[in-house]
Amino acid sequence: MNEHRPEESLKIENIVASAKVTDSLDLPSLASQLKDAEYNKKRFPGVVLRMQDPKIAALVFGSGKVVLTGAKSIDNLSRGLEILVEKLRALGIEIAENPTYKVQNIVTSADLGTPINLNKIAVGFNLDKIEYEPEQFPGLVYRLDDPKVVVLLFGSGKLIITGGKVAEDAQRAVRRILSELSSLGLI
Repeated sequence: MNEHRPEESLKIENIVASAKVTDSLDLPSLASQLKDAEYNKKRFPGVVLRMQDPKIAALVFGSGKVVLTGAKSIDNLSRGLEILVEKLRALGIEIAENPTYKVQNIVTSADLGTPINLNKIAVGFNLDKIEYEPEQFPGLVYRLDDPKVVVLLFGSGKLIITGGKVAEDAQRAVRRILSELSSLGLI
């Protein structure tokens, strides 16, 4: 029989990062010059620029700050920032030499490979670190301190890990969950 390894099921679903590319931007002008840019000040205070390869959205603000979202890897995130910088420079906008981004959140999915009993977990885990109200949400919310992430556990054995700053945070969280479930005899 093939042994399931939850650490190998880890998949980055979304990375959100921020960057400062310049001191200020004229958003109406930017939106009118960039193909595929969306700007509706009443709905959102920034220009939304959707890229197709990699599939990332850049939220560009008048302050010169940018939020990149939708990346599935750090490489895609870096490429997305490069593409945005190229587009802005092509419009004659002065951009810092090598703008860098700061990862704000990595959302990762994982699969324990076996169904889990959330009621038993809710009783066995540290109660001040969990929320479980199945009438309101089908998952158990478990807040870890190290790594500082939030893990959503579902009865199917699927997990969503959010709040990570580096990919290793999700690996550490899954190892910790496995260790705790195992020590309680729940997997």
